[in-house]
Amino acid sequence: MKLRVSAVQYQLQTIASFDDFAKQSEHYIKTAEEFGAEFVLFPEFFTTQLMSIGDKDGHALTINDLPDFTEAYLNLFSSLAKRTNLHIIGGTHVIRKEDRLYNVAHLFYPDGTIAAQPKLHITPTEVNEWKMAPGDGLQVFQTSKGTIAMLTCYDIEFPEIVRMAKAKGADVIFCPSCTDDRHGFHRVRYTSHARAIENQVYVVLTGTVGSLPTVDFMRANFGQAAIITPNDIPFPPRGILAEGEINQDMIITADLDLDLLYQVREQGSVTTWRDRRTDLYPDWN
Repeated sequence: MKLRVSAVQYQLQTIASFDDFAKQSEHYIKTAEEFGAEFVLFPEFFTTQLMSIGDKDGHALTINDLPDFTEAYLNLFSSLAKRTNLHIIGGTHVIRKEDRLYNVAHLFYPDGTIAAQPKLHITPTEVNEWKMAPGDGLQVFQTSKGTIAMLTCYDIEFPEIVRMAKAKGADVIFCPSCTDDRHGFHRVRYTSHARAIENQVYVVLTGTVGSLPTVDFMRANFGQAAIITPNDIPFPPRGILAEGEINQDMIITADLDLDLLYQVREQGSVTTWRDRRTDLYPDWN
């Protein structure tokens, strides 16, 4: 089975209204649709662009205001998924639950169904500056094209959680990310390659580009989308099916062949999934 995926290098820029955000998001989705994509991935924290709309006094909104856009965000992406018949991983959006803030990835199915996966590992900035709370559990999601997981940015740096996702049946890990410098970007990028090799899965990764000059902690972004494979003979030698131009407003697209994953797990140059030592360390599934 094959599936075509697109990943958006979302250009953060100051906007004046939710309608501006909706038009920009729709532009990327229409582009993915024109490329024949079946899944499209947006970055982590791309809805922080809504904070640049500002209040009646012209001051940027705060992270505590962002959940006020949740209903509009959900309605927008649900309607776009139904209209285009795409699976949309709508990056992440900050929600409020019982007076706590969570950074949550959302999957919008073509029938309008919405699934969610909170970020499980929270960075020091998210904790100290934005008072974020971590999610409590890992889910995988069944689609018409196979089983996927959504692990956000810092999550991909923890091998245990990706091993759990694969043990639960995920063949594709979608990783929305947001990093503000080269160090953070390369942490996420290098560990995405490691997770693809360790678990013989695909990793679809993207990040924000551009800047929000009025929004604290979103003034700088360093991003590049990549569609990453295991490193074995059926795949490109560098383990990259496609990658974007660093810090450019663009979208990348590639086909994922799940049958190749199954082949290399059984007969690859190395069989890292089959050869794991569950007598020494469990899968925690």
